[in-house]
Amino acid sequence: MSTMLQASPPVLTPRQKQVVELIADGCSNEEVGERLGISPRTAKAHCDVLRQKLGVARRRQIPRAYRELTGDDPLSKASLPGVPEAGD
Repeated sequence: MSTMLQASPPVLTPRQKQVVELIADGCSNEEVGERLGISPRTAKAHCDVLRQKLGVARRRQIPRAYRELTGDDPLSKASLPGVPEAGD
């Protein structure tokens, strides 16, 4: 993981935080898209921006980098109130 030289954590939009939580929960881009009502391509675009903002090379590193930079555990919110589970 690359080291970021920032004074404060990156600012994430509420949607980006939802994507982080779903990635932490093990969702693929297709599942993220389905759960948030967006296309898999849009979900991938969110992942690409998150990787850049969090300074990581791999999608699977996003939740850990988020936790290290913000102190928030994305798994604690992975059920996302108001977002239907797949198959609902």
